[in-house]
Amino acid sequence: MPANLTPEYKKADEWFRSASSDDEKILALEEMLRTIPKHKGTEHMRADLKKRLSKLRAVPAGGKKAGAKHVDVFHVPRTGAGQIALIGMPNCGKSSIVGALTKAKVNIADYPFATSKPVPGMMMFEDVQIELVDTPPVTVDYAAPGQVGTYRGCDIIAIVIDLAGVVLEQMEVVLSYLESHRLLIDETTEAADASGNVLGKKTFVICTKCDIAAEGTMETLKELCDKPFEFVEISAQTGQGLDKLAERIYRLLDIVRIYAKKPGKPVDMKDPFTLRRGSTVTDLARQVHRELAEKLKTARAWGAEGVHDGQNIPRDHVLGDKEIIELHFS
Repeated sequence: MPANLTPEYKKADEWFRSASSDDEKILALEEMLRTIPKHKGTEHMRADLKKRLSKLRAVPAGGKKAGAKHVDVFHVPRTGAGQIALIGMPNCGKSSIVGALTKAKVNIADYPFATSKPVPGMMMFEDVQIELVDTPPVTVDYAAPGQVGTYRGCDIIAIVIDLAGVVLEQMEVVLSYLESHRLLIDETTEAADASGNVLGKKTFVICTKCDIAAEGTMETLKELCDKPFEFVEISAQTGQGLDKLAERIYRLLDIVRIYAKKPGKPVDMKDPFTLRRGSTVTDLARQVHRELAEKLKTARAWGAEGVHDGQNIPRDHVLGDKEIIELHFS
C-alpha cells in the first residue's frame, strides 16, 4: 500500500534533514509523526520515526539523562519591555539589524539559511530594553514547522524587506506565510478575541539596504502593498535610520515607562517599570509586588498631566509616560 505522504510531512522531513541540533531533530520528528498519514502503508515508517525519536530523547544532556521533555528551540521567553520577532526571506538583512542594535551573536553571512534557530538580543531605546529576535528565513516553499511559535509568542512582527532585491516577491512570500497562519490583523483575524486573548499580531515593515537600493523603492512598495503597515527605511551597514527604527518600535509597543519612588528615598531613574498604555496605579502596584498590591493605601505622582507634583492620586489614575509614582502600602 503506498504511503501517500503529505506536503506537510515532506516539509517536516526536510526540516529534520537540515536540523543542526538534537532539539531541532526532536521537534521535526514530532511534526513528522503528527503529519504522516495513519494507515497500513505507513506502519513501518511510523515505527521507525518513534524509534529515532526515542533514541534522541534518551541522549544525555548536561550529564543528565533526558526524559520525554525537551526544549522547544522556537520558544523565546520574553524579556524587557516587549519582544519584536523579525521575519523575511534569505539574506534580507534580519541578522544585520539584530547585530547592529543589540549585542547578540548573530550569524551574518552572504549564503542563505545562515540562521537556523531564533537568536534574541536586547536593544536599548533611551532607558528601556526591548528584545529583538532574529529568526530563520522563510521561502515560497519552506519554513520550519515550529517557527510559527516564535511569531505567536512575540508582541510585534517586523517584516524585513531587502530594498536591493525583488521587493514585491519578498512581500508576497512573507504575507502568504503570515496569512496562512492567521498572524495578521485583518478582516479574518482580529487583534484579540472576546476574552482578551491575542489573535493577530501588530505588524510593520523594515526596509533594509537603503544605501544601495534604487531611489523611491520603498515608496513604490508602500503604494503597491494593500496592508496598512508602517514602513521604516534603514541601512545596517551605514547606520542610517537605526535611531528612528528604535523609536518607532517603542511607539508601536504602546507602553509607558514609570519611575518608582520609595517614600523618603530618591527616585530610581535608571530602571523604569514598563506597562501597557492605559494601565493604572493598581496595575503598577501589581507589577511591583502582586501580594502587596492588595495592601496599596495611597500613591503620589510627579510629572503627571493635570496633577501637582507630589499630589495624592487615586488607584485608578491612568499612568502617563515618564511619570514618577510613589506607592504607600498599609
